[in-house]
Amino acid sequence: MPIKHFRPLTPSQRFTSLNKHVGLSKNRPQKALTEPKHKTGGRNAYGRLTSRRMGGGHKQLYRIIDFKRDIFDIPAVVEAIEYDPNRSAHIALLAYTNGVKRYIPAPEGLKAGDRIVSANTATTNDFTVGNCFPLGLIPPSTRVHCVEMVPGKGAQMARSAGVSIELVAVEHGNAQLKMPSGEIRLVNAKCRATIGVVGNGDQANQSLGKAGRNRWLGRRPRVRGVAMNPVDHPNGGGQGKSKGGGGRQQIVSPWGQLAKGFPTRRRTRISSNFILVRHNGRPPRGKK
Repeated sequence: MPIKHFRPLTPSQRFTSLNKHVGLSKNRPQKALTEPKHKTGGRNAYGRLTSRRMGGGHKQLYRIIDFKRDIFDIPAVVEAIEYDPNRSAHIALLAYTNGVKRYIPAPEGLKAGDRIVSANTATTNDFTVGNCFPLGLIPPSTRVHCVEMVPGKGAQMARSAGVSIELVAVEHGNAQLKMPSGEIRLVNAKCRATIGVVGNGDQANQSLGKAGRNRWLGRRPRVRGVAMNPVDHPNGGGQGKSKGGGGRQQIVSPWGQLAKGFPTRRRTRISSNFILVRHNGRPPRGKK
C-alpha cells in the first residue's frame, strides 16, 4: 500500500510517514473469530520482569488466524481485507460455501470478491494468489508464504508483511526452499504453502514520527547500557562517554551474554539437519 506523508504542521508530522490503508474494511472484526488478548507487561507468573521494554499500549482483540487451511476442496470468497493490530500483515476474511468463515494473512494482490481454494490436487490454472496446496504440487520458482515445517501443524514460516519463500525444487519427497535470508533448507513435500507474497510490504517504510506512537504499540523506552551505572549493567560506569571502564568494548546484555556476533541457535536443534546452505552462503556446521 502507498505511504502517506504529512505536511509539517507539528514537529512530529515532519518525520511521520504511515500506510494509507487503501481498500481496508471499516467494519468491526468477526466476533466469533476474536478472543481477548491478555497483556503481561513483560512479567512472568511471579510478577517478575523477564522481558524488558514491554508495557502499556492500546487495548487489542486477537484475531484467530487459520494457518492450517484444512477446509479442502470447498471454494471461499474473500469478503473483506481487514487491519490486524497483532501483526504487520493485513488479514483476509474468507466465507466458505459451507457457511464457515476464517481469517488468513492477506497476500499481495488479493481483494474482496476473489475466490480461492485449499486443495490436495491441482491443475495448471490453479496456482493463483491465495490458493493453498502441498509443496509437492507447486511448480518450482513459485513464490509462496505461510509454509508449514511439519505436515498438518500449520504455517510457521513466511507470515509477516512483504515476505515470501522461493520454491527451488522438489526431489525425493522433499522440497528445497530459499528463505528470505538466503538460507536454503529442506521441508517435507507434503507440507502446505499458500501461493503469493504476503501483502502490506510497505509497512517497513513507515516512520512513526514520535515517541507516543511507539507507546501506543506497547513499546516502552529503551535505555542504553553505557548510560547506566555499573551496578545496573555490565556496560555501565566510567567518566562521560567512556570506552574503557564504560564497557563499550563488548556489547552485552544485562546478564553478560554477548549481544552481537554470538550464535544463540542451539546446535542440537533437529531442524538444523535440513539446512543445505546457511544465510551467509556457507554449509551448516559439521557439513562440508
